[in-house]
Amino acid sequence: MIKERLNIRDVSNLNINDGLKEQLHIVSSKCIKCKLCEKECAFLKKYGKPKDIADSYDPDSKFYQGLPFECSLCQLCAAVCPAKINPALMFLQMRAETVKRGNGEYPEHNTIIGYEKRGTSKRYTFYSLPESCDTVFFPGCTLSGTRPDKVKKLFDYMRKIIPSIGIVMDCCTKPSHDLGRLEYFDQMFSEMRDYLIANGIRNVIVACPNCYKVFKNYGKELSVSTIYEFISTHGIPIGKKSNGEVSVHDSCAVRFEESIHLAVREILKNIGMNIVEMPHSKKKTVCCGEGGSVGFISQEFAKTWGLIRKSEAYGKRLITYCAGCANFLGSLTPTSHIIDLIFDLEDSISGKAKVSKPPFTYINRLKLKKHFKKDVKGVLTREREFSLDKEKNKNLKRFALLSILIIAILAVRYLGLTSYFDKDRLHELLKGHSLIAPLIYMLIYTLAPSLFLPGLPITIVGGILFGPFWGVIYTITSATAGACLAFLISRYIARDWIEKKLKSPRWRKLDEAVERHGWKIVAFTRLIPLFPFNLLNYAFGLTKIKFSHYAIATFICMLPACIAFIVFSSSLLDLLRGKVSMKFIIGLGLILVVSLIPIIYNRYKSKKGIAGPL
Repeated sequence: MIKERLNIRDVSNLNINDGLKEQLHIVSSKCIKCKLCEKECAFLKKYGKPKDIADSYDPDSKFYQGLPFECSLCQLCAAVCPAKINPALMFLQMRAETVKRGNGEYPEHNTIIGYEKRGTSKRYTFYSLPESCDTVFFPGCTLSGTRPDKVKKLFDYMRKIIPSIGIVMDCCTKPSHDLGRLEYFDQMFSEMRDYLIANGIRNVIVACPNCYKVFKNYGKELSVSTIYEFISTHGIPIGKKSNGEVSVHDSCAVRFEESIHLAVREILKNIGMNIVEMPHSKKKTVCCGEGGSVGFISQEFAKTWGLIRKSEAYGKRLITYCAGCANFLGSLTPTSHIIDLIFDLEDSISGKAKVSKPPFTYINRLKLKKHFKKDVKGVLTREREFSLDKEKNKNLKRFALLSILIIAILAVRYLGLTSYFDKDRLHELLKGHSLIAPLIYMLIYTLAPSLFLPGLPITIVGGILFGPFWGVIYTITSATAGACLAFLISRYIARDWIEKKLKSPRWRKLDEAVERHGWKIVAFTRLIPLFPFNLLNYAFGLTKIKFSHYAIATFICMLPACIAFIVFSSSLLDLLRGKVSMKFIIGLGLILVVSLIPIIYNRYKSKKGIAGPL
């Protein structure tokens, strides 16, 4: 026997959760380091074999706290493993351990967590259980938002076969599960599951593969199946047929569910499609790139999966049965959801099927809820009020601030106070303080980044007070000085404190990128806002970049946005008095151009099939 296979790690003394202890021991003792999973996965190619990761894992290391959040949890490693181990379970437990220690709350995940919280809120949820109901349809969040009319048609079709079927609009909270927020997930999902079981529900029919996985693993007495198996058994709702070659993208969430793979292919054959299987399909499918919310942390790894799928499709239209996969892959190669083919065959084949995008997806979900409230006459109905979210409603705060701003503008107009906001009067007032006013403004702006104060309001004030020319001079000078001050504080004074703040793996990638590309990364991050501006200044101080390179690149690449916002804000007093000036139009146009830079860059990346430097 090879000696290294006897080197089984003793994890009993590690102060970690029991689930992680078990997974570390399994991987350490059973992984034979055959390299099969490493060949398939860019993440493992970079970080090494599962056994090596298990044997060197240190829960106190920032590196190992961030590492599992770069794994897509897609389980392809398990599908190809001859030793029948599942390293993805180890990485999930590593995530949970990081969260338990208070180091897993990354701001990059706020978007997906917010999306999930909306899905479980009273506003978006709706349960309607008719008399004698033991089966419910659970359409999920994404399909309901992107294809609400087709969700209605699916439910009508199912109701003809199961007259007492109920509807549940809710979120399965799989995002929290995969982010290692297991305690939160358990409480949220359990509340929903226990309510259904207590009210006589025994069967759940889902449309989303991720929902399927959650209900199968945690549903207890609930039996779960997919709408695709249901259609395969009971027949296609609409009898239209076509022909042509397509490839099927199987969701990695159900890679081991052969009955679902077969049902989807049966539907396509009944429609008349010829299926050309890709090298990675069914059990050995690849992730679309959204798995494990990796895209928020590592675009490099997320994009790798999508490019594999694009290359294997050879230009043929991809058919998937996951709305998330359809959205993600649709930006890379022609992709349709199988529900599109069933209800909108011709437009789906030509790529013209109606698919909504944010923010309309949220409006669609609310409209769909309103439809079901009228259409499904339940003896039991509810909107979910159970929540573990103790944070204040951020949307309410934003709305309140916007309302205050609008009220202030209206008050100025209708109380006859506009004369006090005349630019000539302001400039007359500043003449008496021609030296002190700019100095005070520049001092405030220089200190703002170090104090984590937002720069945009100060920029707007600069445009109003000093006009487009001197406003730009004062603002870009002080903004650059402020960025440099934060840089020097991070490098020479508060290094340890800053390192504790920058927990996300994306900051480690920034360091690696600076080492490879130097000042170009400073330029890139100033033009393409991937990171919070004030934290970015501190983060660069932790890298090895030369201060002079940082300062020059910062000055040059912040200048376009500075000019745009100063020119725009210098026209606000005229706008307040009801006059739309040329400066306003030019400023608005410049802001639009600056805002388009990230969009143009991302489209260029998608077209060329390249990964960005970060």
